Amino acid sequence: MNPFLQMALFASLAASIANGVIGSYIVVKRIVFISGSIAHAVIGGIGLFAFMQSYFDWPWCTPFLGAMIFAIFSGFLIGWIHLHHKQREDTVIAAIWSFGMSMGVIFLSMTPTNQSEIISFLFGNILWASLNDIYALLALDAIILLLVLPLHRRFLAICFDEKQAYLQKQPVQFYYFLLLTLVSITVVLLIQVIGAILVIAMLSLPAAIANIFTKKLSRMILLSSIFSALFSLIGMFISFELDWPPGATISLTATVAYLLSLTLKQTSYTIPVKLTGGSECTRLSEQEASSTESHKTP
Repeated sequence: MNPFLQMALFASLAASIANGVIGSYIVVKRIVFISGSIAHAVIGGIGLFAFMQSYFDWPWCTPFLGAMIFAIFSGFLIGWIHLHHKQREDTVIAAIWSFGMSMGVIFLSMTPTNQSEIISFLFGNILWASLNDIYALLALDAIILLLVLPLHRRFLAICFDEKQAYLQKQPVQFYYFLLLTLVSITVVLLIQVIGAILVIAMLSLPAAIANIFTKKLSRMILLSSIFSALFSLIGMFISFELDWPPGATISLTATVAYLLSLTLKQTSYTIPVKLTGGSECTRLSEQEASSTESHKTP
């Protein structure tokens, strides 16, 4: 097997675990737009640190470090706005989104660097995945699993009923910021695979497809990881055969699969409800929902 293709295969399998876990929480919490803002704010960090590395000759000032700092900072800023100024949350998210993109484009235009490296940050190239990238993804998977397994029900509480969690005197702010931190770190590491612009597709679409077919979040996480790995493998095969960009092809594969799943399951939808009796969410078909409404009508 081609060594580049072999490394890409390992990277996609390692990334699918983080995709499945974090992507599922993103979908059920309905913070896809927040995750997109973080992903685009990362471009500002990449451009600024690439410029400083080139202009000041600072070898430690890498685009990866800039992406990580900007991702965590923007995640905390959005989280603080969400908890204290919800009426302005969408405006702040849009501002961070546009600021990161604009700042990144300006600094990248002034940076005399390898354009192929910049393109890989923006659109990804899984075929360039190195052994260090795979180790970083595996380390992220381990961190996510070590945190999520004992805190799963806490995350469920803030995802499905944040107000009820406040009434139960749970540290909602701590868990919400922890979740945003995991989202930020996941976004940065997945940039190596799918790129900053397309990373939000791989975080949200496999989980959204899994949510169509299951009503349990634990099963949704498992299905999302499987779908993510499957889309990556299919996308890499298509890109290899047709000589298409790998990141864009993987994203396109996930999008087509999502549209097909909506067509196949157009009579079903998922309704998140409060956590009662250990249930995580309830999936009702349109037929059942209309039947329920008819029983309520005198």
